[in-house]
Amino acid sequence: MGPGPGGAWRGGMRPGGGPGGSALDVRRSLGRLVGRLRPEGRPMLAALVLGVAAVAANVSGPYILGRATNVLFDGIVSRRLPRGLTRSQAVALLRDHGERQIAQMLSTMPLTPGVGVNLARLGTTLALAAVAYLVGSGLTYAQGYLMAGVAQRSMYRLRRDVEEKLARLPLSYFDAHPHGDVLSRVTNDIDNLTTTIQQGLSQLLTSALTILGVLAMMLWISPLLAAISVVTIPVAFVLTILIARRSQAHFTAQWRQTGELNGIVEETHTGHSIVQVFGQRAATSARFDEVNGRLYRASFRAQFLSGIIQPTMQFVSNLNYVGIAVIGGYRVASGLLSLGDVTAFIQYTRQFTMPITQIAGQMNTLQSGLASAERVFEFLDAPEEATDAPAPPPEPGHGALALRAISFRYDPEVPLIEDLSLEVAPGETVAIVGPTGAGKTTLVNLLVRFYEIDGGQILLDGRDYRDLTRDEVRGHFAMVLQEPWLFAGTVRENIAYGRPGATEEEIVAAARAAHVDAFVRTMPEGYDTVLGDDSANVSAGQRQLLTIARAFLADPDVLILDEATSSVDTRTEVLIQHAMASLREGRTSFVIAHRLSTIRDAHLIVVMEHGRVVEQGDHATLLAAGGAYHRLYASQFAGAANPS
Repeated sequence: MGPGPGGAWRGGMRPGGGPGGSALDVRRSLGRLVGRLRPEGRPMLAALVLGVAAVAANVSGPYILGRATNVLFDGIVSRRLPRGLTRSQAVALLRDHGERQIAQMLSTMPLTPGVGVNLARLGTTLALAAVAYLVGSGLTYAQGYLMAGVAQRSMYRLRRDVEEKLARLPLSYFDAHPHGDVLSRVTNDIDNLTTTIQQGLSQLLTSALTILGVLAMMLWISPLLAAISVVTIPVAFVLTILIARRSQAHFTAQWRQTGELNGIVEETHTGHSIVQVFGQRAATSARFDEVNGRLYRASFRAQFLSGIIQPTMQFVSNLNYVGIAVIGGYRVASGLLSLGDVTAFIQYTRQFTMPITQIAGQMNTLQSGLASAERVFEFLDAPEEATDAPAPPPEPGHGALALRAISFRYDPEVPLIEDLSLEVAPGETVAIVGPTGAGKTTLVNLLVRFYEIDGGQILLDGRDYRDLTRDEVRGHFAMVLQEPWLFAGTVRENIAYGRPGATEEEIVAAARAAHVDAFVRTMPEGYDTVLGDDSANVSAGQRQLLTIARAFLADPDVLILDEATSSVDTRTEVLIQHAMASLREGRTSFVIAHRLSTIRDAHLIVVMEHGRVVEQGDHATLLAAGGAYHRLYASQFAGAANPS
């Protein structure tokens, strides 16, 4: 096998997406997030209109209740005054008895001495308040419904873009980023972002409108008291910004550590048996605990710092409430305000500080969402494969391949394949052999265009790869790898993956050719048996046979076999070798071989060392030459002949 893509520098990459990760650019991430919402302009405008109407209905409630308070208070005071007096006479009587403060307060009240509470007027006023709150709640519900749709449709498009991005990323991206971190970006981070938009966006919109509506009502009732309340706004926002700046870095670290932890869990689950066999459970647990500890510390600091925003705002709100109560009470006693106005104003004070507190409380959700947005946008900004040039209509393939002086490096500073040339005629079987790290798998990756060559030329049936799309190139190939891959689905679906739309007869014929049909029919549901995502209900050899059946069905021009029979028993291997022989007829085949006994009949054997072809020829010719192939062959069979 060739060296791991990325070589030494792969270990230097962190799950954040680069060395050490990157600081969160709040403005840029927020701007791009807003750009994602632009297609939802009409629903958001409708939500804004509903929000304005809902706020108008809700903020009118305290004012109406204030009128009800006045009706009740006026009635109680009127009942205590002697019947038959006018308000002026009652006020004059109080002044004569030295009650000037009370007289001043009553002089502005619509009193009818001796008459109690006007219950009809009180009932009408309370009913009006109930209608206002009911209408406000209904409009708020409708606004929330619209905003939920905005959030979900926006995230639907984001998930679609992420899925399409996955298909456009080069293999080198996945070599350089842990699979768990990639999965975390496309699942956890998007889910977190969805929560942020659905909860935070509606809350922020409602809170902002409420602040404006309540401020207008407070200014109408008492500009002086409104000025006292407005003082809390800059104090609240300064405190929020100061705390948010400190917590944002910890939110970024939290999601970066989440991605790293997912990477550990994913690779540990995949290699669970290896971890157990080699006694690495304790070491793996220690590594998990280390990353989990970093995640705990980052999450604790982020949540603690963002969590103190709301109680801080509540403290500011309470100070404002005390000021309003004291000054408002004095102005009622002075006859400058009615009791209903003060009670309404106190409710408005709570309504005014509540959205500020809610905005402050949403800061942790917003910061967490922006941290996730940064990771998702970083993923979407990753360099893609070069765009395919427009290709002429596909031509029938024959499988002729020519590699002319190609060169390739994973790392620009580390040479790998240099000046490699190879000519393969249609229908030939080419075996690629060599020690570990020679570049065998890398050569296969170049043939199927997982990577682009740095220099030279690859021709398929006389056509340069650069003149073909990647899909067209790969449409001529089928691969059977050393590690079989099956997905969660039925046996039929896994075989048909090689050629969507294949008929039942074609699927069964491919299964028979790969000696799969016999054991499939012994399964409970036959070809409808569902394989789990880890295919635990079939053996490793059976998994490999299924992937070989998939290759049969694909009917490719070029077949790539990466030690395809390594997972099957000796008897099955013989059957597969015969099946492969018939499959290779009329097709070009590349075989990466570790057991040289399996490639004696190859038309061409290519021996690679350090990324170069050092020998090529048939089995007999290379043995007679006494070179690299002879040494490899002798080392295998000398060991077999002398087991000691």
